[in-house]
Amino acid sequence: MHKNHPSRRSRSSQCATCEPAARWYAELLGADALPEHNHRDLYDRISVAGQLVLQLHAWDEEQHPNLVNREASPAGHGVLLWFEMNDFDAAVERARWLKAEIVVEPHVNHAPNHREIWLRDADGYVVVFASPDGDAVA
Repeated sequence: MHKNHPSRRSRSSQCATCEPAARWYAELLGADALPEHNHRDLYDRISVAGQLVLQLHAWDEEQHPNLVNREASPAGHGVLLWFEMNDFDAAVERARWLKAEIVVEPHVNHAPNHREIWLRDADGYVVVFASPDGDAVA
């Protein structure tokens, strides 16, 4: 896997409007070019170095039973989108360049001995970037 990209499997997130969310996540994650398709306003897939890392899907569309009733709870309540980043510093730079809302500044989580930064996306989801475990060992 390329050192500047997430190193774990894909996640899924719901979005109010998928096209701007997909562009934001593509920049934030250092993704490959977004594929062209007719469903962009409802659904998108973010890949990095050819590996799917995030799927986005609009709320209340296409009759998916678990993606309905957006108003039932706050967006992102209880959900963390967690990405292990092989090049944590580059990921933090991208987040700052995008002017992402920073929830928790970069810090060391001593339990796994890695670095983390916590962000919030435009739909209210908390996004966490973490360096690989052991990265922060002095």
